[in-house]
Amino acid sequence: MQTYLVGGAVRDHLLGLPVHDRDWVVVGATPEHMVAQGFVPVGRDFPVFLHPQTHEEYALARTERKSGSGYRGFVVHADPSVTLEEDLARRDLSINAMAAREMPDGSGLPDLQTLVDPCGGQQDLAARLLRHASPAFTEDPVRILRVARFAARFTQFGVAPDTQALLRAMVHSGEAAHLVAERVWQELSKGLMQAQPSRMFAVLRDCGALAVVLPEVHTLWGVPQPPEHHPEIDTGVHVMMVVDQAARSRAALEVRFACLVHDLGKATTPAAEWPRHIGHEGRSVALIQRLCQRLRVPRDCSELAEVVAREHGNIHRSASLDAAATVRLLERCDAFRKPQRFAQIVQACECDARGRLGQEEAAYPQGERLLQALSAALAVDTASLASQAAADGLQGPQIGKAVSAARTDAVARASA
Repeated sequence: MQTYLVGGAVRDHLLGLPVHDRDWVVVGATPEHMVAQGFVPVGRDFPVFLHPQTHEEYALARTERKSGSGYRGFVVHADPSVTLEEDLARRDLSINAMAAREMPDGSGLPDLQTLVDPCGGQQDLAARLLRHASPAFTEDPVRILRVARFAARFTQFGVAPDTQALLRAMVHSGEAAHLVAERVWQELSKGLMQAQPSRMFAVLRDCGALAVVLPEVHTLWGVPQPPEHHPEIDTGVHVMMVVDQAARSRAALEVRFACLVHDLGKATTPAAEWPRHIGHEGRSVALIQRLCQRLRVPRDCSELAEVVAREHGNIHRSASLDAAATVRLLERCDAFRKPQRFAQIVQACECDARGRLGQEEAAYPQGERLLQALSAALAVDTASLASQAAADGLQGPQIGKAVSAARTDAVARASA
C-alpha cells in the first residue's frame, strides 16, 4: 500500500500557493484493507474513505470506462493492480494529474522529489496552460464546467487550443445536454467565487456550452443598451463587468449570482424597442424564477437575485426620493426584517453601477444614503409604538400605517 497526495495540493504547492485541501490516492490496497486500518468508507460510486483522525479523503486508485451518456455513465475499476499513472490519466487537466508522496516531516505537503507527472502538468504550469490530461477527458461533461471554472480562478492561464477543440466537440456531440442541475450549480457557484468570473463565461460561450446550460445568460450578448447609460453598449459585456466588480469587492455568492442575472429580461425586449428596455425588471424576475427552479439554486441566492432584478433601477434613482418613497422602497426590499440582506442588495446595485465602461471607480452615494435611512428607521421603537397604537384603539393596517409614518419621520430627520 502506497499513499500519495494528488491533484490540487500538488498543483498549488508547485505554484507557491497555500495548500488547503488535501486529496489522497492509495495504490495497492483493497477496501477491506482500508477498513481494517480504521478508514471509514463514504464513496457511493467508487471506493473513497475518510482518515480516522484527519477525516481527509483517501481514494483507491481506479480506472473508469465510459458506458453511457453524461457523467454517471461510467464503469469504475479499483483494485490493487491499478497503477498510479493509470489513475492520474483519467483526471481532467494535466495540472491536476500530478501526485507526490508526503514530506517526511508529516507536514501534509507534497515531497516534490517524488513527483509523478505522466501528463506533463509541471510543463503546463510553467506555460500557464489548462490542458486536458488525456483523450478520456471527453467522457465526462462536467469537465467542460471545470475548465471554465479553473480559467476564472487562474486568470493568467489560457485554455490550450487542443483542449478548446475538445470542449467544442463535446458540446457538439450533445454531452453538455446531459449535465444535471446539481452539478451545473455546483460548478457555477464555485466559478462565481473565483477571482475573475467573466473568464468562466467566456470559456463556456466560446465552446457553445453557455447556450446549453445557461441560455438566459447566453442570449444577453448582442443586445444593445442606451449608450448614455451604458457606454459598453452590449448587455452581455455589461453583465460580465458587473460580476467582475462583485469579485473585486469580495462579495458573497448571493451578491455575485444576483449580479449575473439582474438584467436577464433585456434579452426578451423586442428588437424594435432597442436600445431601451422598458419593463425588463419584471421580465428578469420571471426568468430568474425559472432558472433557479431548473438549477435548484438555494433560496438565499434566488430571493436576493429577484429583489435586485426588480428594484435595482429604483435604488439607482433613490437619491431623488423623498422620505416616504424611501421607506416604501425599503419595505419592498424587506429591509426592516432583513437589514443584512438589504446591505447585500445595495452592494449588488453598486456593482451594477460600476460595471460600465469608464464607471469602474465611480462613487455610489445612493448606497450610503439608503443604508443611513435604514439605520434611522430601524431606530424607531416599533414595539412600543404598536402597543400605544393598540391602546389608542388602532387595529391591523392602521397600526402598520402608524409604524410606517414614524419611520418616515425618522428618515426625514436623518436626511435633513
